[in-house]
Amino acid sequence: MPDLLFETSWEVCNKVGGIYAVLSTKAKTLQTLYKDKIVFIGPDVWTPINESPDFDECRTLLDDWRKGAHLPDGIEVRTGRWNVPGRPLAILVTFRHLQGQLNEFYGQMWEQFRVDSLHGYGDYDEACAFAYASARVIESIVGHWSKRASKVVAHFDEWTTGMGLLYVKSHLPQVRTVFTTHATSIGRSIAGNGKPLYDYMAGYNGDQMARELNMESKHSLEKAAAHAADAFTTVSEVTARECEQLLERRPMVTPNAFEQRFVPKGKAYDEARQLARARLLQVVASLTGQTLPTDTMLIATSGRCEFRNKGIDLYLDALNVMRTLVHSNVQATRPVVAFVMVPSWVDCPRADLVGSMNNGLVSRLPNPVVTHELHQPSHDVVLCKMRDVNFNNKPDDRLLVIDVPCYLNGHDGVLGLSYYDVLVGLDLTVFPSYYEPWGYTPLESIAFGVPTITTNLAGFGQWVIDQCGHDASRSGVTVLHRTDSNYGETVHALAAEMMQYYHLSPADKQHRNRAAQATSKLAQWKQFITAYKEAYSIILD
Repeated sequence: MPDLLFETSWEVCNKVGGIYAVLSTKAKTLQTLYKDKIVFIGPDVWTPINESPDFDECRTLLDDWRKGAHLPDGIEVRTGRWNVPGRPLAILVTFRHLQGQLNEFYGQMWEQFRVDSLHGYGDYDEACAFAYASARVIESIVGHWSKRASKVVAHFDEWTTGMGLLYVKSHLPQVRTVFTTHATSIGRSIAGNGKPLYDYMAGYNGDQMARELNMESKHSLEKAAAHAADAFTTVSEVTARECEQLLERRPMVTPNAFEQRFVPKGKAYDEARQLARARLLQVVASLTGQTLPTDTMLIATSGRCEFRNKGIDLYLDALNVMRTLVHSNVQATRPVVAFVMVPSWVDCPRADLVGSMNNGLVSRLPNPVVTHELHQPSHDVVLCKMRDVNFNNKPDDRLLVIDVPCYLNGHDGVLGLSYYDVLVGLDLTVFPSYYEPWGYTPLESIAFGVPTITTNLAGFGQWVIDQCGHDASRSGVTVLHRTDSNYGETVHALAAEMMQYYHLSPADKQHRNRAAQATSKLAQWKQFITAYKEAYSIILD
């Protein structure tokens, strides 16, 4: 076991995407194993006006190191605890003053590891500055605790921390390094640019595709970190094959898991579900003018706004097919509301909607398909797709589609609930991903007892097939077969699966909910952490 374990990520105390969910739920298990020998390092991107809701600063923590820490100019730190189950030690690092001083460092990384930073753009400099600053913090702590911490592991997540790993590899040979790619930058880019990733995987060369897609710097950095790390890991067998082909190194598979402490129990669960459903139906009533019954079927998809990769396009097309099925079926009397909970470029909550909700009004508002004002709504991919398939929530529609284009952190101004507080109120979630290395959203869903639909192209979907087969009544998870060339078939298969759930009896739904929760308990960190422990053990041996 390591005497000291660092884990560095852009998403420590900084909720951006799925990696935050991975690390924040893993923290409790790591804290149980290593106590305060685990230190998370994240970016200090916060201000006194806009503080991180997840970071509890404590100036006395690591005080003996801080008093003697000799960090380069431009690097400052704040110490505290990450306000998630386990409350592990966390260090937030200031790095922005380094961004104009990176050229010399880039030169060193080119000479030592052949990292091509010449073509970097966008968030490349910012990520590298944070990674470098984090590595200097690790160097300082290791130097201070050298006599009591001889077995040290530094774990870096995603390409955004790759420069930190390379610095540690170059300057701290006594520290063992782990690099985890949660999705290869070039694989995500191939998929996001509409190219067939899977049919032609064996023919792709990562370096060549990086040049074609203007991804040289990120890919070069990620590949160098993968090869330099003492242990290279990824989250699923799906992505392991991708890494082997595009990064040219076979990684260990360390699957993602979930911490059940986030899920309310017993009476608290029932109350949370009732609150969520009431709030969602209130939004529907105030937006569309329809007061719907309490047994309305509530469906949602969520995640980053990667329209094709996350299957948002397929979800909306399937809802269009389902709308026809609902309207043509005389037995389909129960209404359906399908939400798209995907953050976009939000301006502010809709004032007319907030006013209607505050005053208890039920009236159809103009544009009754979206809860927030957006910057450039005419260019928003979700709203454009909804217009294309003519979702406009007319008074006689029995299937309504509503776009909730904001982060659900409890401060969105409309729902006023966190994502987990909303999730518990849903009947079904849908994540028909095309590119999904693991798939944290469907795992979160079943942990809250909400059955879900995913695909075999998601690492989580493959894991469910391996564990439970294709029987959704046994697992609570429907895994659709998706390929590069069967989009239309998958649309109709998804619509059929949603309709099948629509017609389930109350007893069958309850059984499906229990099956979902049972499956989620097979994917807890107390089981999956063994893969990380094995990786740490191997590199320390």
